[in-house]
Amino acid sequence: MAIETAVLDTDLITQARAILSRLIAQVPASHEGFERQIFIGKLLNELTHEQRQSLRRVVDTWLDKTVELQASDIDVGSHGCEGEIWLRIFGFKKPCPELGSFSIDETNFLVQSLLMDRQREHLYEWRNLDFSHTIYHEGTRVRFRGDMYFDLDHLAMNMRRINDFIYPFKELGFHPDIAKALSLTHVKQGMILITGITGSGKSTTLDSIIDANNKTVDAHVVIIGSPIENIHTSNRCLIRHREVGRDVMSFKEGAIQALRQDPDIIVIGEMRDPDTILTALEITDSGHKVFSTLHTGSAVESIDRIIAECPTVVQDRVRMRLADVLTVIVSQKLVPSIGGKLRLAKEVLLVNSSVRAAIKNNNTGEIYQMIFESQNDGMITIGLSPATES
Repeated sequence: MAIETAVLDTDLITQARAILSRLIAQVPASHEGFERQIFIGKLLNELTHEQRQSLRRVVDTWLDKTVELQASDIDVGSHGCEGEIWLRIFGFKKPCPELGSFSIDETNFLVQSLLMDRQREHLYEWRNLDFSHTIYHEGTRVRFRGDMYFDLDHLAMNMRRINDFIYPFKELGFHPDIAKALSLTHVKQGMILITGITGSGKSTTLDSIIDANNKTVDAHVVIIGSPIENIHTSNRCLIRHREVGRDVMSFKEGAIQALRQDPDIIVIGEMRDPDTILTALEITDSGHKVFSTLHTGSAVESIDRIIAECPTVVQDRVRMRLADVLTVIVSQKLVPSIGGKLRLAKEVLLVNSSVRAAIKNNNTGEIYQMIFESQNDGMITIGLSPATES
């Protein structure tokens, strides 16, 4: 839900603190931990629309400041934040005193005020919730990816700004052979993985690749995300967006359902578990082009991780199927530049016959040398992209 962001001022904070003070006074001292959070949710449901909007606007002003300071992330709540609001600016996370200080119970109410009833139920059941949130900064829509979770019985929240700007594909600096492998025009099926640690720009790279296909080929793209970050406007591609927990129950279910929706490209936001991995391999094997991400630091680690995540009894079968369907792995990280910003560094593996044999024979350690010896084919061990900064 998009809410106009108020300017951070004394009146706004005073009004919100008055509401919070009345709410906190109603929470019995005997209610602790999970029970306390459920009671907080019930009290929020009893507020008027205007009261809930007052609480939401406090969080929205934090996010507004996040945009103003060019911060990528904001963290609030529970014991770890020590009552302060923390921002990550150009890679460094630190508290932002000008946003004020808030007690643990105040942040418990404030962060829960962002949620709809169904989202709150998911949070209570799983002790974690991925969601999206929108504000308007100087009249421009800005979207955030949120993760709310329990920390010593209280609620903590991280929100990461979703960059609506999509990097031009050519600025990612891919070799022509790699670019062809990523394009549906040239390669109709196969699995492409974008890997890296949290905050390494995987979503940015993936969105750029999808945008390039959207501009060059007539096709149908189904994106399954948790949550959905960039919203692509259909151009030459019809693009569907399905958010886990909102439009579909899981990555696995979204991928299976996508097969009945006449897709050419299926984007699985993350391969988190064996069921999703096995499903992704099956739908790729059925003749589709599948993009996904992994939290791994290199191409070889990605291959080993996929196989190791699956039950031992099926690992040999997974190894063979992965070797047959895998097309490209891009492993990336963001590194500081001289100007204090971040630049994209990436390792690129193009799966050829030698790489396939190494995977099937369980000799993945040989792949590093293959990457090093195949630079003419667009493979690189690690290197900076020429123009990408964030």
